[in-house]
This record gives sequence, C-alpha cells and structure tokens, in this order.
Amino acid sequence: MINWFSQLEWQNPWMLLLLGILPFLWLRRIRNQQSQDVELIFPTLMHFSARKSWKVFLLNILPYFKIAALAFFILAMARPQWVLREEKIEADGIDIFLVMDLSSSMLSQDFNPNRLEVSKLVAKDFIDKRSYDRIGLVGFSGEGFTQCPLTVDHNVLNHLLGQLECGYLEDGTAIGMGLSTAVNRLKEDSLTSSKVIILITDGVNNAGEISPDLAAELAKVYKIKIYSIGVGSTGEAYSPIGRQANGEFVFGMAPVNIDEGLLSKISTYTGGKYYRATNTEQLKEIYGEIDALEKTKIEVKTFRRYSDEFRPFVILGIALLLLQWILGNLLNPLMPLKNV
Repeated sequence: MINWFSQLEWQNPWMLLLLGILPFLWLRRIRNQQSQDVELIFPTLMHFSARKSWKVFLLNILPYFKIAALAFFILAMARPQWVLREEKIEADGIDIFLVMDLSSSMLSQDFNPNRLEVSKLVAKDFIDKRSYDRIGLVGFSGEGFTQCPLTVDHNVLNHLLGQLECGYLEDGTAIGMGLSTAVNRLKEDSLTSSKVIILITDGVNNAGEISPDLAAELAKVYKIKIYSIGVGSTGEAYSPIGRQANGEFVFGMAPVNIDEGLLSKISTYTGGKYYRATNTEQLKEIYGEIDALEKTKIEVKTFRRYSDEFRPFVILGIALLLLQWILGNLLNPLMPLKNV
C-alpha cells in the first residue's frame, strides 16, 4: 500500500486545497443536526422500535454521503496519476539542420504540385522517424535565416516547416548563406558529437556574401557533415520565369540547372554525400538512406509513463450520491420521526 501511494502523483495538486472545506461542512452538519434534533414521542411500541433500528442510523448518516462524494470529486479533479514505470532507454540521437532552398525555382512543377511542397512533405516524414533527434530548420533564397532552432518538439518544427514559402525574401540561391546559418547554429547550440546538415536545393549558387566552399570549410572545422540533395528533373520544367507587379509568378518552360559538381564537392569534403532526386520516390529513398546512415546511440533522459486514476474517484462519488437518493426514498416513511 505504501509503495502504491509513493507512485501516485497529482496533475492538478492545487485542487487538493479544496479538501480543506470538508471539515467545516462536516461540523456545520453536526451542529445543524443537533439544533434540529427534535423527537415527537408516541405512546406506541412502534416508535420505540424505530428509534433503535438500523434504519434510523442510516437516516442519520445519509447527509454525510454528500460530503464524502464531494471529497471524491475533488480528488478526481486533482487528476491522480499512477506512475506505471520509469526507465532510461538507449536511442538514436543526433543534431540535424534541414536547409531548405526557397528560391522561386522551387515552385517548378516537375514535382506534383511543385518541388518545394514535395520537399517539405518528405522532410516531414523524415522528421517523424527521428523521434529522439534535435532538429532545426533554415530557409534561404537570396539570404539565409533560421526558421526553427534545434528542438525535440517536432510538432512545432513541422508547423514551422509548413509555413515556408517562396517569395518573402529577395530571390536568388545563396547556398553558402543557408549553410553558414546552419553551421553557426550547430556550433553554438549543439552538445552532441554527431552533427548533420541536409541541404535541399534545385539551383546554382548565385547570391550571398559567403560562398558554399567557405561554408563547407566551416562545417568541417566543427565536424559537421553535409548531405546535399539536388531536387529537379532533367531537361526543362514548367517554372517561374518572371513576376508580375502584384507579386504573382509568371510560369513558362525553363531549363533545369543544378550545380551538381559544387554540391558533390562540399558534401564529400565534409564526410557527407550528394544525391540527385528527379522525382518524389527518389527523394523519399534518399531521405531513407540518410536516416539509415546517421545513427548514434545516446542515453535518453528518464521517461515516465502514467495511468490516469481519476475515474474510480468519480465513480465512487456518483455511487454515494445514488446510494443516498435510493436509501432516502426507501426510508422515507421514517422521515417524520427523525428530522434529517
């Protein structure tokens, strides 16, 4: 029994303060009963037997059923939880930054509906598989920015990933800026020995103050691997070729240009690998391969699993109220003999 109570915790412990009103209700009931305890004596033996019967005893204690029921309801509102088990587990965990190209060419429709939406969807699947990793998100076009710092809250990360869109920044493909932003974040925030950048782009570096080569140098200094993924079909694709005054993109057929030599170079230099995805299935397979390659055993902090135990208290409270109602109706003929 003592061990059971040691494993019991309360999600809303402040609700237990309400139990302090119960003694006052109890005393008030006793005083009211004493002040109203009036008997009318009849010259019959029936009354004498009724006063000594168990029925009168029940009539005396029935009002206290409500107080006990209130106690059980308060305990239920405090949300008692029983700790089922407490464990430390060994899991795969590394720090990863996704660096997503947001240049206008990522709206090309050689992927359905376009390269960016497919890249976000496949990245989300990858995130969902990496339960114990801290993952961050960088977006870039003409410059780079941090959309989400390293976090284990993958719900927040997926929400911020879904908000990435093309056209908010100056257009261009500043690969070096995107990479250096992620490197800087990993340098400052990462505490693990395994650090990875996954770069998703569909173009040629043509903007930014930091070159991809310099960003790769920085990544190697801080022992960060870069996996690069070139997204886009071969030949031509239906792509943005201009922009109207209202901000809407004008589409037309345009050649697909990906600097595969550069991407392969920076990936190999940092110990990573370059991939080319010309369709959605290839992109999924690439993420699957990276997922299999990057595994590091870590000891995850203690996990507690709980079982909510408020239901028995609710059931007991309702049972007491029902019992009071049933007994009150069954013993109703005695009510004139004893004021309850």
